[in-house]
Amino acid sequence: MVSFKVKIEAGDLYDYMLMHSYNSPAGIVGSSFGAILILFAFATRQWLFIVLGLVMLLYLPWTLFLRSRTQILNNPSFQEPLQYTLDEEGLTVAQGEAQEKMAWENMHKAVSTGKSIILYTSPVNATIFPKRQLGDQKAALIEIISTHMPPKKVKIRS
Repeated sequence: MVSFKVKIEAGDLYDYMLMHSYNSPAGIVGSSFGAILILFAFATRQWLFIVLGLVMLLYLPWTLFLRSRTQILNNPSFQEPLQYTLDEEGLTVAQGEAQEKMAWENMHKAVSTGKSIILYTSPVNATIFPKRQLGDQKAALIEIISTHMPPKKVKIRS
């Protein structure tokens, strides 16, 4: 069993949103198209395409940055730390009097970024574990996730 408290901050949410968006088909296509527009601008010397390409490449990160800040300020669940407990049965999230339990078999996947370990509880919802807040619990967290989820669903780099 692993138990710890986490306070999600805007940077943690932004990191998750970037990873989630750029690993989706729409994020990949949008980034590729923006890069192609910039290359096309250099090849044809039509500089309007550089502007269009930069807009394509910078729009998503900027809007995600603004959305992460807004969600942190407006969502009450981000105002207080969350208590996480991972055991043989699954993940329990508690905050104040509220508590929710999710079974391991219902988890979709586990991934990592340079800043976080992310446990997807649905295709679009996830639990974010910022590495800077895990301390010496990081290895135990990775171990319990890897033990209880199929290897094809776990893509965590230490």
